[in-house]
Amino acid sequence: MTIRQATSNDHDGIWEIFEQVVKTGDTYAFDPDSQREDLSKLWFAPGMKVFVAEEDGKILGTYFIKPNQPGLGAHIANCGYMVHPEARGRGLGKQLFDHSWQVAKESGYKGMQFNFVVSTNQAAVQLWQKLSFKIIGVIPKGFNHRQLGYVDAYIMFREID
Repeated sequence: MTIRQATSNDHDGIWEIFEQVVKTGDTYAFDPDSQREDLSKLWFAPGMKVFVAEEDGKILGTYFIKPNQPGLGAHIANCGYMVHPEARGRGLGKQLFDHSWQVAKESGYKGMQFNFVVSTNQAAVQLWQKLSFKIIGVIPKGFNHRQLGYVDAYIMFREID
């Protein structure tokens, strides 16, 4: 498994993951009907660094890292992670996180914040808590889950030492 910075040649592989993850409407606030042409605004927006996890020429996961806020809030990182449904259960989310944590440290970030972790996404919540992230805020009914209706979303944070 290799984790590397994404190139324009990776857009199709990232789109394959992005489309499958968001269409379920249970983990990300992105429109489940997002179109391929939206990827450049949603996952490759200015200021984002995008990485992919690749194995045998296939992209199995991706993440972005960016400043959580501009200017005086730019010392806190924000990331988003997606794993191909076929690659789940292999520890890839943890590997992507470990890589992003190293990138954040090397980039001089002082902390990492996840602004919108869906409370019913137990795999993500448990992983982030296992990795010492704390829930620092709750957005009551902040996410309109496709199957469950309105559920809470969490803001999670961890300081970088």
